[in-house]
Amino acid sequence: MLERVKTGIRGLDEIMNGGIPKGQLVLLSGTCGTGKTTLCSQYIYNGLTKFKDNGIYLSFEEIPENIRNNAKQFGFDFEPFEKSGKFSFIKYDPYHVEEVFDILESAVRDMKAQRVVIDSVSALGIHVRDKGELRRMIFNFSTTLRKLGCTALLVSEIVPGSGGISRYGVEEFVTDSVIVLYYERDEFTFNRAIQVWKMSGSDHSKKLHPYKITKKGITVQHESEAFMRKT
Repeated sequence: MLERVKTGIRGLDEIMNGGIPKGQLVLLSGTCGTGKTTLCSQYIYNGLTKFKDNGIYLSFEEIPENIRNNAKQFGFDFEPFEKSGKFSFIKYDPYHVEEVFDILESAVRDMKAQRVVIDSVSALGIHVRDKGELRRMIFNFSTTLRKLGCTALLVSEIVPGSGGISRYGVEEFVTDSVIVLYYERDEFTFNRAIQVWKMSGSDHSKKLHPYKITKKGITVQHESEAFMRKT
């Protein structure tokens, strides 16, 4: 039976048929304002508080203090776990990306981390212009994390109106699974929806589901179906 890692996010595990298959690298993609960082923080924080999974948040873009402050708005306080050695923020300069694999591997081993977030490949791609090279680097992340037994989220920004599900069009082909967040205008309101595009080796919901960003984080309405124009 396929072993799964629960996100602990209400409704999300249900549309993934019980959670993320253990050891997979999942592409989390969406336009600005969809709550990608919130979902990533919630995934790591739930791991720490609900499942005793240590975690690492690797950022190529945001400084740790900004991520900490954003997370605190939803009640996700990482500082006690940082002090106890169960969680770590890593801010890394994408100009020296070749060194990041050794740094990530050492951090995962030292902390015995089971959950990892990589935020984001969009920032990485600014410095790695060749798509073949970018594909190789994402594949290296996947290989490294799979070897270490981690279940990870890789963030990518979607360019509005591009019609794609990732920024560079390669991310979905070198990750195991893909989750896409939508934020679309419908006349006078903006609606949010989430869809599991693929999940390697596992069944999952094929529908668009509404989700909300509340004071306690993201909640997916797994029993409802959303109807909106896809980007």
